[in-house]
Amino acid sequence: MPVLFGSDLTFRVWKYGIGHSQLLLRATSDESESEGVDIHFEGVAAMRLVMRYEELQLHSVDEEEFREVFDSSGVDEKWRDSFVIVRLSSRSGEGYVQCARIIAERRHVQSGSGGPGGLRDLLWSLSP
Repeated sequence: MPVLFGSDLTFRVWKYGIGHSQLLLRATSDESESEGVDIHFEGVAAMRLVMRYEELQLHSVDEEEFREVFDSSGVDEKWRDSFVIVRLSSRSGEGYVQCARIIAERRHVQSGSGGPGGLRDLLWSLSP
């Protein structure tokens, strides 16, 4: 299946919040963790993950794989068009995420800014 997004960085499962069903995979490009790439998955309904992804690639899935993941997630069929499913592959493991939206951003924290937000550049996004 086609590669939708890829990076040579190593991503780790950084945070999962059940309240808003949000998953964050983070890659840092320096020791201070002030720069790197974040991949936000919003409205997560199902996932299968490993803890780290070296040279991560996100792939689209075919109809058979979509149906298999969707059926196993327990989400009502009426919401089918509200979700995307991507397969995660890397040198260190594989997985998948079923969610409502995916956003990949480059993260830059300016020295002296003191804030956790910093600057963000949109790299890629996907929604149904």
